[in-house]
Amino acid sequence: MMMDTNAMNHKKDLVAPKDIKGELTYDDKVIEKIVGIALEKVDGLLTVDGGFFSSIADKLVNNDDVTSGVDVEVGKKQVAIDLNIVVEYGIDIANLYDKMKKLITEEVKKMTGLDVIEVNVNVTDIKTKEQYDKDSVTLQDRVSDVASSTSKFTSKQTEKAKEAIGKGTSKVQDSMKNNAEPRVE
Repeated sequence: MMMDTNAMNHKKDLVAPKDIKGELTYDDKVIEKIVGIALEKVDGLLTVDGGFFSSIADKLVNNDDVTSGVDVEVGKKQVAIDLNIVVEYGIDIANLYDKMKKLITEEVKKMTGLDVIEVNVNVTDIKTKEQYDKDSVTLQDRVSDVASSTSKFTSKQTEKAKEAIGKGTSKVQDSMKNNAEPRVE
C-alpha cells in the first residue's frame, strides 16, 4: 500500500498540542455562570440572591441573570466561590450546603478542569415556596398586567364607538334616502 506524498508531507507539518505554547484562562463570569446554571437543579434552593439591592432590582425588572449572588475568585488551577442564597422553609440547610458543594465541584471540574477549593454560602433568607412565588412578581410584571388590561378596555371601547357610529351612519343614510327627490320622472 503506497501513501500519497501530500499526505506524508502534511503529517510532518502537524504539531502535537502539547508542543504549542499558550495558556487557558477563565473570566470570573464564566465560572459564575457555570455555578449559577448548576444550582438551578437543586431542590430546596429558592434562589441565589445578590442581597438587598439585588432583590430591589429584581422586583423592578425581570432578571434571568444566573450569576446574581455568585462571586468567584479564579486562579490558574483553583477556584473559590461565595454565594448568597434564599432557602425554602423546612429544608435541612446543612444537607443542602453539602449537595451544593458537591454539584459545584463536579460541574466546575468537568467543564474547566479547575479545582474548587472553597465554597462559602451565606443564607440571606428563608421563605415558603408560596411566599417566594408571591414575592417574585416584579413591578415589570405588574405594569405589563395593567398595560394588557388597559389595552383590552381600549379595544372594547373602540368597538363600541365603531358600532355606534355605524348605527348612526345607517340612520342618516336611511333618512337621506327617504327625503331625497327622485332624479327622474
